Amino acid sequence: MSVFDTIFGDPEIRKLDQHRKQEVNKLIIQLIDIGVRDDYLSLNPGGPFDIQCHHREAKDIGKRLYEIGGVPLMLAARKQVKRKLKAVMAEHLDYCWKDIGEWQV
Repeated sequence: MSVFDTIFGDPEIRKLDQHRKQEVNKLIIQLIDIGVRDDYLSLNPGGPFDIQCHHREAKDIGKRLYEIGGVPLMLAARKQVKRKLKAVMAEHLDYCWKDIGEWQV
């Protein structure tokens, strides 16, 4: 993420209309909160984790981001997760989102 993108936000988010931008920023905040609180993967299903041990809410957020802006918007959200929570959590998010659209792990 460039300094410009850090200051002004990712281009994929900047190009959205104001309503969508607010929604996406809220989803990203929720996504980061999930990473801090629960992680995106678990060793065991149950609670917030589905049968594949993926966090249900994080997966739903990924689906919504895909609906709004496809994989490029998902990548923008992932960049913010990586910046805030580091690479390991971004990799966990990759696996959580592996069945959404054309997302590639």
